Amino acid sequence: MIYWELFLAFFIPNIIGYGGGPAIIPLIEAEVVGRYEWMSAQQFAETLALGNALPSPIATKMAGQVGFEIAGVGGALVAVLATVVPSLLLMLGALGLLYRYRDSPRVKRMSQWVRPVITMMMAWLTWSFFSEGLHAAGLLHTLVIGAVAALALLRFRIHPAFIVMAALAYGGIFLG
Repeated sequence: MIYWELFLAFFIPNIIGYGGGPAIIPLIEAEVVGRYEWMSAQQFAETLALGNALPSPIATKMAGQVGFEIAGVGGALVAVLATVVPSLLLMLGALGLLYRYRDSPRVKRMSQWVRPVITMMMAWLTWSFFSEGLHAAGLLHTLVIGAVAALALLRFRIHPAFIVMAALAYGGIFLG
């Protein structure tokens, strides 16, 4: 039963989500934290932060990590396959169809309507993580980490992986 639940927890977000890994993270969070309660919001945020620090697509890393924590190697395999295989099959079919009608005004309009939805989902995820960080770490630590991260990203153009590692180290030292 746990394998079926893992499959559904990653299959559904990957089928209904559009826009790649970052766009489906809120959907995965709704399943893993909200529906099945396998992780707390804080644990999910930490898993996401670690996943963002590593190379490769975020959705497969999240699936592998969550699946492994829930049901070991078999769980990781089921979750990763639920993430990759259905999307791959649908993308191959959709790619042929979109390529055939790539100059159609309807296809172009469809793409324009999807972008605001993804923008709102990303804004919700950002607000959710900010609220969780504020609750878990407090205002001062949240502002320090946010300000230093923004400065490092925008002014010094430091790679996000290094910023995530620095934030993890800060949390380990000052909040651990």
